[in-house]
Amino acid sequence: MKTTTPKPARLALAIALTLSIGACAEQQAEKSTENEVTVAQANEFIDNAEQQLSQLSIEANRAEWIYSNFITEDTASLAAAVGEKVTASSVKFATEAAKYADLKLGPVNARKLNTLRTSLVLPAPLDPKKNAELAGISAELNGLYGKGKYCFADGNCMTLPELSAIMAESRDPALLLEAWKGWREISKPMRPLFKREVELANEGARDLGFNDLSELWRSQYDMKPDEFSQELDKQWGKIKPLYDSLHCYVRGELNQKYGDEVVSKTGPIPAHLLGNMWAQTWGNIYDEVSPENGDPGYDLTKLLVDNNYDEKKMVQQAEGFFTSLGFEPLPETFWTRSLFTQPKDRDVVCHASAWDLDNLDDIRIKMCIQKTAEEFSVIHHELGHNFYQRAYKGQPFIFKNSANDGFHEAIGDTVALSITPKYLKKIGLLNEVPDESKDIGLLLKQALDKVAFLPFGLMIDQWRWKVFNGEISPEQYNQAWWDLRNKYQGVASPVTRDESDFDPGAKYHVPGNVPYTRYFLAHILQFQFHKSLCDIAGDKGPVHRCSIYGNKEAGTKLNEMLEMGSSKPWPEALAVVTGKKEMDAQAVLDYFAPLQVWLNEQNKVKNNQCGW
Repeated sequence: MKTTTPKPARLALAIALTLSIGACAEQQAEKSTENEVTVAQANEFIDNAEQQLSQLSIEANRAEWIYSNFITEDTASLAAAVGEKVTASSVKFATEAAKYADLKLGPVNARKLNTLRTSLVLPAPLDPKKNAELAGISAELNGLYGKGKYCFADGNCMTLPELSAIMAESRDPALLLEAWKGWREISKPMRPLFKREVELANEGARDLGFNDLSELWRSQYDMKPDEFSQELDKQWGKIKPLYDSLHCYVRGELNQKYGDEVVSKTGPIPAHLLGNMWAQTWGNIYDEVSPENGDPGYDLTKLLVDNNYDEKKMVQQAEGFFTSLGFEPLPETFWTRSLFTQPKDRDVVCHASAWDLDNLDDIRIKMCIQKTAEEFSVIHHELGHNFYQRAYKGQPFIFKNSANDGFHEAIGDTVALSITPKYLKKIGLLNEVPDESKDIGLLLKQALDKVAFLPFGLMIDQWRWKVFNGEISPEQYNQAWWDLRNKYQGVASPVTRDESDFDPGAKYHVPGNVPYTRYFLAHILQFQFHKSLCDIAGDKGPVHRCSIYGNKEAGTKLNEMLEMGSSKPWPEALAVVTGKKEMDAQAVLDYFAPLQVWLNEQNKVKNNQCGW
């Protein structure tokens, strides 16, 4: 699974998405004593902070764009310098915002204030020495991950992309195990650094008025932190029967391939055999578990070549998806300023990303496009970010973001779900839509990525939140990690691990301090959005066969939600498209309903014992 981030998200503002406010419009009396703060002061602070951050974001976006497209020591230095300014401003504004947290502001400014207050994922203590210590630890953790490599006995040293290719392509258990173990050597030195980082960040969170970093992170979702945690468990409970059926089937197929000594018929699946360094998505082993009729009846990569699609035409076709819904075409500057192909004369960051440089109309994508089916889908996904960015351009700067941090990813993926055979026929890439007998292979391939990911997307922050609030002690880091992986995923370490290891650090988002729950949310919301938009479009067929391409009514409703940005609590944004304010994983089950029937039949026929 490719996860992408809409820019600006890393440098500009570093604002986490909005949270519950509970504000009222009544103002407090504005008389103050020497030790009191007033509503007037709070409003003035918010206006000034918003203006400064808006200006700084443009400077940061341009510096980051130049660095990503012209990687030199000089551009790196310029980007880092602006990044420091953004961080310093975010620290200053978050700290000051905490002073006004108890005032009864109007609903708009109350929401803005809380966004500013929670703008830091890794809040620094007020003590300058500790602030500097935290910054140093964060940089060192990122450096350990970024420079990580493993050297095999023959002296061949491999970076993560090279090791990941082994995990995806090899079917040799011994080689897979060595690559799996080798990458986890890089995270062992992180353990004491991470322990100290948690201590310092928790102190910073307390300085902002939170009990710990767990409470701060979970306060960004328009509900009380514990209620949000309960909501995640509720959604996972709905999905678990589908995941259990998929897990049971995949384990049975792997047992047939590797035998009882490698894969138990009844226990967790060894983590190194699922085609991914972290066993977070399983699509790379589709060829090992595919059904006999798994051929979908067409090869989209070949169709793109046969129809003379170059990189730009692929982007133009994706734009055509959005204009068919009623969205305005992309501005001319998108076409002259985006990066579509990898330059031959310089180094660039090729990871796909969507950018909003001026918070208005200067939207772009940056990709080193390959003419493949996967990239065709990714382009649609990236433009989902861009059209979202442009839709909320009329919002105040602090609200120029998605309704919560799962929405941005969900919108791109919602659009990608409409790349169905029906869509491919409408745009002239397919002559005929294959009959429904071909659907199981398509659904299984999607489930190996999207359904298999869900428990992993949930457990990473389950582990971190328990670390932040002290429920998991430093002496239990690794054991607790594998306990949660077993509980949620039914995945186990292929070899014995102990507390000299620090396996959480082998996943970028842990040393990089990137919250992960957004991806779990996105994997639920995208199906809920897709089903609702298909209903609006009047599609009466199976939801997995639906494409909203060409339906203006669905496009109007989608744009109405996108224009809100983060100005309202996310349940209100959700209700615009779905008609209800509750997140609901039932849409995932509806989408994969034919597959679940098939999986259950296969497990029965093959006498697979489910559970672990």
